[in-house]
Amino acid sequence: MDPLIPRSLLFGNPDRAQPRVSPDGAWLSWLAPHEGVLNVWVAPWDDPGAAQPVTADRQRGIHNHAWSQSSAFLLFEQDLDGDENFVLFAVPPTGGEPRQLTPSGARAQVIGTSPSRPDHLVVMVNDRVPELMDPVLVELRSGETTRLAENTSAVGFVVDRRDLSLRVSVHMTAEGGSLWRFLGEDGREEPVGAEDVLTTSLVGIDVDGNEWWLDSRGRDTNALIRVRGSEREEVLSHPRGDIADVMEDAGGRPRAAWAVFAEREAMIVDPAVSAHLERLATHREGTPVVTSSSTDDRCWVVGWHSSAGPVAYAAYDTASGRVRDLFLDRTALADQPLAERHPVVLRSRDGWDLVCYLTLPRWVETDAEGRPGEPLPMVLLVHGGPWWRDQPGYDGVHQLLANRGCATLSVNFRGSTGLGKRFLNAGDMEWGGKMHDDLLDAVQAMVERGVADPDRVAIMGGSYGGYATLVGLTFTPDTFACGVDIVGPSSLLTFMASIPPYWKPMKVQFHTRVGDDETEEGRAELWRRSPLSKVEQIRRPLLIAQGANDPRVKQAESDQLVAELQRREIPVTYALFPDEGHGF
Repeated sequence: MDPLIPRSLLFGNPDRAQPRVSPDGAWLSWLAPHEGVLNVWVAPWDDPGAAQPVTADRQRGIHNHAWSQSSAFLLFEQDLDGDENFVLFAVPPTGGEPRQLTPSGARAQVIGTSPSRPDHLVVMVNDRVPELMDPVLVELRSGETTRLAENTSAVGFVVDRRDLSLRVSVHMTAEGGSLWRFLGEDGREEPVGAEDVLTTSLVGIDVDGNEWWLDSRGRDTNALIRVRGSEREEVLSHPRGDIADVMEDAGGRPRAAWAVFAEREAMIVDPAVSAHLERLATHREGTPVVTSSSTDDRCWVVGWHSSAGPVAYAAYDTASGRVRDLFLDRTALADQPLAERHPVVLRSRDGWDLVCYLTLPRWVETDAEGRPGEPLPMVLLVHGGPWWRDQPGYDGVHQLLANRGCATLSVNFRGSTGLGKRFLNAGDMEWGGKMHDDLLDAVQAMVERGVADPDRVAIMGGSYGGYATLVGLTFTPDTFACGVDIVGPSSLLTFMASIPPYWKPMKVQFHTRVGDDETEEGRAELWRRSPLSKVEQIRRPLLIAQGANDPRVKQAESDQLVAELQRREIPVTYALFPDEGHGF
């Protein structure tokens, strides 16, 4: 067996994370601890050793930052104790008191920047009406704001990269689809049906006036589409995986994209990018991903990702081809016994491919087909969302569990994103139904392959994964040896009734994909698929973890389940964190 990897190395603050080059290529920024709390650090591009912190947060830390187009400001967001009311701030790269740009107690989201207006940006903020996000123009030097529109029904907006004008408002339809309404003289409307609503979106409008769509209409996986007037051109697509990431130049023109079926695959628009990525792939092990670039495209920040090691970052000069190593995100992990995380494609009982990721303890010997000599205890780790997916690469929970002697399996069950709209839509109205069957089928496959000991399979997850854990212990009470529910809803009725206000314009999607809580028949079905309705079935150990400030799955979801278990004298361990939200 390997020595235990300390949990602090797996889950504590990274040494450095999220490196960004400024648009003018003069600065390099990243997130790193300052007095034990994640803050923003800045250094000259060619002298990372001269870095200084430019923020001094002492509470939850800063977890996201970006540069203004002018390179005169660093932008970062913070919430209060996990309430997800993110407030936007700006600070110069030379330091100083951060300027608060959006109101406290409201949720802000940046939706647009422009090279032609480098000291401005457009944010959506729900300070006027909690349920609706208004588009607001922010002037960074003064902090002055201008409300561009008072939103009455839109769930989103798209701005023009050329001048930051509002070009599109996005609305939900009664059937669960969306309507992309072009503003001004255009007046065009782009309807997107319910079957395509989660796989079709307008990525942006570039400085040349081209629209760039990720579009699944008339196909299964989405494609990168360029639209100019009546001209419509398919630029990139993948037969089995949706395009997930698009690399753009400073003008919003796509240069490359990445799709994922089981592994991440690069697809190229600009041939120059292909040559650079091929060169970078030879620099070190792992998959190179461009995380940031300067406006003139000379300075790149590149990260190499692997499933069994920390992310390695480097600065890349596209003119000279020089690669300058910067740092690892978690330096101490480089010397730890990390295990490989392998993609495995399993088959559901009704014929769907289930893309999974399996990690075995490093010391376990396997045969040519990956089977261990004897079955192992296994943890089924269920992702949240559920409109999300497990990706290839490093996963700290997989490493923790494998290091402690457990096989660990993550399953992209139906309803997961990234694998085509047919697979995604097959999860509609199947919470606690066929979505759970997929998890059971994956466990059974691991048992049949000799990987998992059927008497020692645990289930664990957060958000939807927490719900799946509760379903596992109530609907199939003899399948799992124990469960860990992290911020999972116990009743779909109370969950639907308490969604955050800014989700309410999109509630029709919950009606078409989860269930309708506004009809008697729908409420009965939601209750039938609620773990709370079968709480008496729980007979295996259960740990529940909840953030008191969670705005998505309220504390009441865990409280009511724990109260009912205690009333029935069914053992449960409840960990309530007073200063956390939807995740810890």
